[in-house]
Amino acid sequence: MVLQILTLIGALGMFLYGMNTMSSGLQKAAGEKLRNFLAAMTSNPVKGVLTGLGITAIIQSSSATTVMVVGFVNAGLLTLTQAVGVIMGANIGTTVTAWLISLLGFKMDISVLSIPLMAVGFICSMAKKSRTKNIGEFIIGFALLFLGLSFMKESVPDLETHPEVLSFISRWTGFGFGSVLIFLAFGTLLTLVLQSSSATVALTLIMLNMGWIPFEMAAAMVLGENIGTTITANIAAAVGNAQAKRAAIAHTLFNITGVIWALALFKPFLAFIGKIITLLGYPDPTTTSFVGEMGGEQTEASTAALYGISMLHTMFNLINTCILIWFIPWIVKAVMWIIKSPAKPEEENFKLKYINAGHLATAEMAIEQAMKEIVHFAEISRKGLGYVKLAINEQDPDKFEEYRQKLVKYEEISDRIEYEIASFMNSLSKEDISGDSKAQIRSMYKIISELESLGDSGEAISRILSRKNAHGKVFDKEEIRTLTLMTDRVDKAYEVMIANLGTGYGSLKDISNAYDAEQDINEMRNNLREEEIVNIEHDGKNYQTSVYYMDILSELETMGDFMINVSQALVKNKE
Repeated sequence: MVLQILTLIGALGMFLYGMNTMSSGLQKAAGEKLRNFLAAMTSNPVKGVLTGLGITAIIQSSSATTVMVVGFVNAGLLTLTQAVGVIMGANIGTTVTAWLISLLGFKMDISVLSIPLMAVGFICSMAKKSRTKNIGEFIIGFALLFLGLSFMKESVPDLETHPEVLSFISRWTGFGFGSVLIFLAFGTLLTLVLQSSSATVALTLIMLNMGWIPFEMAAAMVLGENIGTTITANIAAAVGNAQAKRAAIAHTLFNITGVIWALALFKPFLAFIGKIITLLGYPDPTTTSFVGEMGGEQTEASTAALYGISMLHTMFNLINTCILIWFIPWIVKAVMWIIKSPAKPEEENFKLKYINAGHLATAEMAIEQAMKEIVHFAEISRKGLGYVKLAINEQDPDKFEEYRQKLVKYEEISDRIEYEIASFMNSLSKEDISGDSKAQIRSMYKIISELESLGDSGEAISRILSRKNAHGKVFDKEEIRTLTLMTDRVDKAYEVMIANLGTGYGSLKDISNAYDAEQDINEMRNNLREEEIVNIEHDGKNYQTSVYYMDILSELETMGDFMINVSQALVKNKE
């Protein structure tokens, strides 16, 4: 008996590992296309539902989809309204797993094909193309999933040799509606522990097929699984921003609301499912009893019960979506009331805005989150240039000192943001991700390094101005005017760089705008430096003042170099 239990746990682990491997392989194979597909969502709720349904049906994990959605909301790539629609679709998409198990896992012994499938997957994994490798990973995951399911079926003790199992469970099935609530709670807790509604559904179908539990109790467990699956998104959102928490709470509200009406109409709902199954040519699972598999063969009654649970899972989420899709604005208002908006931070109290929820369960999707944070980093850096301009024009020592302190602070902020984004990307690079994603992460490391250097340049200009003031030197009006013009050119280059960052890695094909901006800066620096040298030679200008002036020009031109490096890093490597 102990060996059977250990075998069951091991088989469950194989099932979960197979599902994760299958999901991971598909996500990496889809890669950037999957990210762009979700990020391009419109505010149309129906499209949101279809998107969530499609993605979850493909990657076979509603938890991965909902965690991904929470991350995208956290990163500002999806609005809360869009996210609710996608989550509704994900709940429908996850029911595909139950149908796969019912149609293939019990009707035929697909585990016979698992070993040959692993051979195919292994051959694919040896290919040079990363996409073929990822498809191989998916095939291996698919094989492990059904092999684990087969072992689970074999390791579950049958009632003939272990009648005590049935007597133990029978104690909990005789309390009428109370038993429904007990098995609902059991389904919820089991999903909380396993962190996979698909695994819990598989166990429920096995228990039903072996005759451990009646159809009504299996139905109650499925309803509980729909509540338990919401915990994953709430864990992911726990350290996210307010919008991420709201998206996770919306998922919980959606499923709890569905379970409430399903419990209130439990008998009619089951009768409705029974009617659908009879229309398919099978006996009504709500009125037909059976005692597990007969002689290892699948009976018509047990098949009807399995199809009935799969149909219940699908119809529950489909009906719930059809009802609640009209109430998305009210759901959004409710979660905004539950999760209040935080007090607005002080202007200079900068921190990470998009990746403070930590690394996502789906690493491929988290890259988009990091890219959004880099754009935010560039916007903060541009604000620092505003203080450079103010410091150049300021004559009052006290006001100048205030601006100098701002530039020092911005340099410190740049260092901190670079470190935190790099730490986040470091955690992503350790994950099993596609080759394109690894190349993008390398590009992003280069970009944040250049952005940090821009902060260093701002602080360096503040030091040059401090030395000028300490030696009692003053720029004349013409020098201040030209330095201001040069700063404006740099600001224009900032604008171009941020626009290119917004276009994104791989999507940006032409950076002629960045080259033009850098050329404008270089030409102006060269012209102003030559003019200043002429002024020193012919007009007797103070040499030390001119050195400070040209040092600032040089530092501003260097900032232009950093910015062109950023745009160049965004151009996807074709090799």
